[in-house]
Amino acid sequence: MVKRIFDIILSLIILSIFFPFGLLVSCWIFMESSGGIFYKQVRIGKKGVPFKMFKFRSMRQDSDKLGQLTVGMRDPRITRSGYFIRKYKLDEFPQFLNVLKGEMSIVGPRPEVKEFVDLYTNEQRKILNVKPGITDYASLEYFKENELLGLSDDPRKIYVEEIMPAKIQLNMKYIQHPGLLNDIKIMWRTFLKIVQ
Repeated sequence: MVKRIFDIILSLIILSIFFPFGLLVSCWIFMESSGGIFYKQVRIGKKGVPFKMFKFRSMRQDSDKLGQLTVGMRDPRITRSGYFIRKYKLDEFPQFLNVLKGEMSIVGPRPEVKEFVDLYTNEQRKILNVKPGITDYASLEYFKENELLGLSDDPRKIYVEEIMPAKIQLNMKYIQHPGLLNDIKIMWRTFLKIVQ
């Protein structure tokens, strides 16, 4: 209950502060390419329940039909505004709306698409026992994951066989040591990563 109240209060504060800049980002996205301002992707949430996760759209319309993974900043599907908002993780800010809706928490295992969740072992599915989050240990460790995938000849293979298992291990570490103080530390480290 304390975590939920903290999530709601902090999300409202962040969205209020970000709102003027969010309007500018929205106008830039709208003027640059056709399609909506927001990109809504179905992810798997707590207890395996699907939900639509919000992001600012950083790619051309229908780009996800060419693959779920983004292969670095060189990915030709990314728009000019998309390069900017991805670099500073601004595309993630609409997820605070998911937090307000109760579908996500600020800190928790990053939600995956069904394609990859279907590959989880029974042990790995334990991370679905908690609400997914905007940031976590794995987000910090793989802050430039897209660039890493961009260096590979087979991004999906690298993700499934190397990156995803490592991220799940970090998620396991998080769910074994829950707590508001731990969440605050992760949020602070995430902020430092973004501004450095």
